[in-house]
This record gives sequence, structure tokens and C-alpha cells, in this order.
Amino acid sequence: MERIIGIVAGGPKSHLPTLTQYESQVTTWIGVDRGAFYLIEKGISPNIAIGDFDSVSESEQNRIMSHASEYLAYPIEKDETDLELAVEKAVSLQPDSILFFGVTGGRLDHSLANVQLLMTLWKRDIPSKMVDAGNVLEIKGPGKHIIEKDDNHPNVSFIPFTEQVIGISLDGFYYKLTNRTISWGSTLCISNKLISEKGTFSFKEGILIVIKSRDVQ
Repeated sequence: MERIIGIVAGGPKSHLPTLTQYESQVTTWIGVDRGAFYLIEKGISPNIAIGDFDSVSESEQNRIMSHASEYLAYPIEKDETDLELAVEKAVSLQPDSILFFGVTGGRLDHSLANVQLLMTLWKRDIPSKMVDAGNVLEIKGPGKHIIEKDDNHPNVSFIPFTEQVIGISLDGFYYKLTNRTISWGSTLCISNKLISEKGTFSFKEGILIVIKSRDVQ
């Protein structure tokens, strides 16, 4: 069975997707600080609760302690963020992939740092995605990749993570592309759509951020 770890951090609750729809996929839930309480509110008992728990009340912390199978508390003053601690714990479990929830929509510095966390996991050959109420974000390296149509997230954007992405081609999309180079600031590959159930994208050099999205009212 594929080992998928779901990490839920304490970002704004309004940006969370419906966590229960991922219960059939996720084999281990890790709640990060207030994210552990979010899980409990949705009827999901965290396998692991981790963090300094400075964003929950005493009663909420007690509830987390009583519901989590493993409770790992750290001091507020530390070198790693709570999310970094959760990632290292997840990596130690040798996952096939990691899904992140509650890591967007709050402070912009946190959101950008969290995207970079995906890069560190990509370098360790651990596929990872950031999921919120309107977006699914992942990082891809050179090669040919299959992408499936997602009616919940119909828009597909490709954003260069490196200064340039060389030789990008899109097939099965409304706006096709053949062997182009995109650079930082380019909007050439923003808001495309698949015209069939599956499409492909490929490129020769660089690293891409791939985002499936929908408008959220």
C-alpha cells in the first residue's frame, strides 16, 4: 500500500480544503501545532501532533494530547519551524508522497518558505503537493510528465522556479506550446486548460512550479 502522509499546519481555516475527502488517500496524519486541532475538529485523530503549540489554548492543547497517538512538544525558541519538524518526522517514516494542508493563505513569508520546502523534498525524491481550498501546487523537474484533468481545479499554470525553464512543450491543452523557453516573470504559461482527460508537459532544463487552481468566492 502506498504510504501517503498528510501534514496539516495552522494556516487560516478558510483556506483549508475538505480534509475528510483525503482520508481514503492519507495513511498517516501529522498535525502541526494548531493544525492538529483542525484535524480533531473534522473528526480525524492525528497519528502525530507536533510543534510548540503556542497557537492553541490550554484546553485545545489538552484535547490534542488526548486524541493524538503520538504527541511531540518542542520549546518555542528553536532553530526549526514547527513545519520543518513535521517534515523531518514525515521523512523518517519513508513516505511515498506527502500532502501539505494549511500552509498557504496566511503570512506571505511563510507561504514562500513552504514552497521552498517542496523543493527540498523534490531533491530527496519525495513527491509532495500543497493543497488548499482552491489550489494544488507541486514542483517538477525536466522530463515528460502526464497531467490528468481535474474538474475541481480546471486551470493549469506553469511557473518557472529556476531563472529559466528551457524547451517546454504542452500537449492536450487549449493553448499548445512547442519547445519554448520561459523565464521569471513570464505569464506565457498561466491559466491554461486541458482539452482531454489527460495531457502532457515536458521540458529540457530547469524546475517548474505546476499549479492546478479554481476561483474561490
